[in-house]
Amino acid sequence: MQQRPFEDRRDTGRRLAQALLERGAGVDPVVLGLPRGGVPVAAEVATVLGAPLDVLVVRKLGLPRHPEVAMGAIGERGARVVNDDVVRFGGVSSHDLAAVERRERAELDSRIARFRGGTAPLDLTGRTAIVVDDGVATGATARVACAVARASGAASVVLAVPVGAADAVAELAASPGIDAVVCLMVPPFFMAVGQHYVDFRQTSDAEVQQILRAHR
Repeated sequence: MQQRPFEDRRDTGRRLAQALLERGAGVDPVVLGLPRGGVPVAAEVATVLGAPLDVLVVRKLGLPRHPEVAMGAIGERGARVVNDDVVRFGGVSSHDLAAVERRERAELDSRIARFRGGTAPLDLTGRTAIVVDDGVATGATARVACAVARASGAASVVLAVPVGAADAVAELAASPGIDAVVCLMVPPFFMAVGQHYVDFRQTSDAEVQQILRAHR
């Protein structure tokens, strides 16, 4: 595994792209960046692979009393994934689930408008979706993003991240909805994603918008 710290998100993107080229990028790939930090990483991946870039806007549906625990996720074009086991375990009623979904749908729509500016998402039907983020801590966001990519018609889903916590990476790799996980660094003592970057400054909405416009 790669142990040298990453210079910045562009550096991670170039390194990830090389790893994807070595393993094969799949059939008709589309690179999907998770906003905000995953988009500059994904932009470099898309450039090296010669693949189209898009943003994958998702919202986790968290348990009402424990919002950090995902009971599902929603995405564009009505994509919706619900984990019935977590819903039952959390004792969530249909009314409570609907309330959480309404709230998260409003935030999802706001982010879509902000990042897309009226541009339709790329069609994933029958294609390889390469879902990219700048790192994985718990894996919750990556898991729901991959589920939404699959629900949007992707034939194959690859998660590509520069660094991740060992437990989270192992769980993601074992997920039936993810065909492959490409992770360059799995540190034995993981504290935070930013710990493995020299420059981990926050990515702004404006930067995401500029990157997406340039790639369109």
